[in-house]
Amino acid sequence: MYAMFLQIPFLDLRKGLANKRFMTALLTANFVAIPLLVWALTMGLADHPAILVGALLVLLTPCIDYVVVFTHIGKGDSKLTLAATPLLLVLQLVLLPLYLAFMVSDDSAVVISVGPFVEAFVVLIALPLVLAVATAAGAKGSRIVEGWNNVWAWMPVPAMAAVLVVVIGSQISTVVRDMDKLLPVIPVYIGFMLLAPVVGALVARAFKLPASTARSVAFSSSTRNSLVVLPLALALPEEIRGLAAAAVITQTLIELVSELIYIRAIPALVWRKM
Repeated sequence: MYAMFLQIPFLDLRKGLANKRFMTALLTANFVAIPLLVWALTMGLADHPAILVGALLVLLTPCIDYVVVFTHIGKGDSKLTLAATPLLLVLQLVLLPLYLAFMVSDDSAVVISVGPFVEAFVVLIALPLVLAVATAAGAKGSRIVEGWNNVWAWMPVPAMAAVLVVVIGSQISTVVRDMDKLLPVIPVYIGFMLLAPVVGALVARAFKLPASTARSVAFSSSTRNSLVVLPLALALPEEIRGLAAAAVITQTLIELVSELIYIRAIPALVWRKM
């Protein structure tokens, strides 16, 4: 997490906010349109609380890491996407509890214990985030800190790949074992895979974005933040954490296949100035 957060340009947030039309479209897509889509898609999971929570955790949080790579491959504006990642991260962490409170009904069998959830957030997300911002700020006044950051600069891609392999490897047996229980969420993920880029493209069209930035909105709308939310899924109550985490991993597996389609489909969907 530290290596990944260190590459996010938190200190250049103002630069990311400079393109107000793009930023407004991106935030509208990710925090208004996509949550409405997720709410509609997950209504049928009310009788499956564990996979409902897992699906909500992953589908409500826009990706802040490999989305930049796929946006670049898919002929989007990866620099603008990268500049937007600090705000995307902060807003999703603030809004996620509100979304969960609204979308997980009071009569659901799920009771989320706040303590372990907060502990996982602080240790696995907030602490690495604060350290990353601090060392990024320190690099401007210290060659030692700058050298430290340069050493870490090469790590995110191999570290992310290693984390994906380890995480999927550690949970794949659970996914296979509980596949019958996970079946209800698979149509939800496929529906999201098909509809999310269309939603992103429509929002971009409404804001009259040019093709490259419109593709960025479409990729961001379609790509989710499983590596960040998986620790939160594993901090859920014991009776649901295994299935919720398996639901997150299932989405990741479907999404990785989806991205290979998106890099061809999104440029075709958003091919001209809008």
